[in-house]
Amino acid sequence: MRSISLFLWLILIGGNANAQSQNIRLEDYIYNDKIKTVLLYPALEDPENPTRLLTPAIKPLTSPAPLVLEFDDLSGQFAGYRAKIIHCNADWTKSNLNDIEFTFEFNEYPINDYQQAFSTKVPYFHYKLELPKLKLSGNYVIYVYSDRDRKPVLSRRFMLYESRVNIDAKARFSQGIQQQFSDQQIDFSVDYKGYPLNAPQTDLKVVLRKNFRFNEIRANFKPTNVRPFDQILEYTFFDLENTFPGGNEFRYFDSRSLTGRGFGVNEIERSDEFTRLMLFPDKSRAINAYIQTDDFNGQYIVDQRESGNGSVEADYTPVLFTLKTQQDPEATFYVNGAFNLWQLNDANKMTYNVATNAYEVEMMIKQGVINYNYTTVRGGQKADEGYIEGNYGATENDYDILIYHRPHAGRADLLIGYRTVEWNRRR
Repeated sequence: MRSISLFLWLILIGGNANAQSQNIRLEDYIYNDKIKTVLLYPALEDPENPTRLLTPAIKPLTSPAPLVLEFDDLSGQFAGYRAKIIHCNADWTKSNLNDIEFTFEFNEYPINDYQQAFSTKVPYFHYKLELPKLKLSGNYVIYVYSDRDRKPVLSRRFMLYESRVNIDAKARFSQGIQQQFSDQQIDFSVDYKGYPLNAPQTDLKVVLRKNFRFNEIRANFKPTNVRPFDQILEYTFFDLENTFPGGNEFRYFDSRSLTGRGFGVNEIERSDEFTRLMLFPDKSRAINAYIQTDDFNGQYIVDQRESGNGSVEADYTPVLFTLKTQQDPEATFYVNGAFNLWQLNDANKMTYNVATNAYEVEMMIKQGVINYNYTTVRGGQKADEGYIEGNYGATENDYDILIYHRPHAGRADLLIGYRTVEWNRRR
């Protein structure tokens, strides 16, 4: 009788969780304005090493180092949180797998590691969770919800991969005549020796991604040449489907110390409530404005120089961004970067200030070194970073290649191959 009751209880809990997960956006997203600085990265030996944040949330399935989730709650009040994991297909739709098919334990993880901010003007609680080991490779979304009302507060994507196939790849200037100075091209091949494919021409799902961004991907590739005896698939295109606009090196500012002005900071305004930063005004770099500089390819680090403990001693500062450009009623401008999860929303939407003849927006950002750029949306068109930043073939970028396969009689896509490619790396 007891086992039957337990079984019914598990079904009930699973049903509630599934109903809840239907309201989850299977993407990087923050549902509560009080949640800031959501980080997900492979763990390093030094948990406070700022460079840990520059590594994308992807790791080998069998790696002993866990992925680590961190976030801040700026409500100033302690809150209990729990996390749940969803397995997704290659296109980030929810897979048909049951929790028990990809988890080793009950799929609900209390977040018990938390600290209160120390000596900051803006109070917050910092939360941390080491993700559990999982059984299968593929795409996943972890979402966090409140203990109090079970409403989601954030969701983040991550991936686990197996090296079942080998990928050979190279990046170069685009072969397009008009794109050779502005775009970059990724050519690659897949060696599937020892891995069974029933139909090599169509079995694999291939995704190219620029700078680890989900809003910069190319997909639905078919091999241009199949070599069955060598068990190699070649992907060399001539219609530019494997090219990306080069973009420009990212702008950045340094707020690791608030005792003086860091790089990119024009003014500091101090009050009892917070320390406000006003950055130097930016201008368009779309025409002949490529300058070779080092950046984080749009990523950022959290750090507090005096303490070295950025997780709980880095303060939040209102940061004023200013873009000097003519008013354009047909366009909407955003300041963007990984610090905002590459989202275009009201938080980073700029408004035109007639007094300064510039677009402005103020955002609350945690101390660190922050990469950013400007994105333009015109009408119903796709967001365009090149309108303000320009596109240059020499821009240093990172690309990664993801190979998915659904085995015969399988019910989900597995990530069976992964490779990163650096273009024009100078350090």
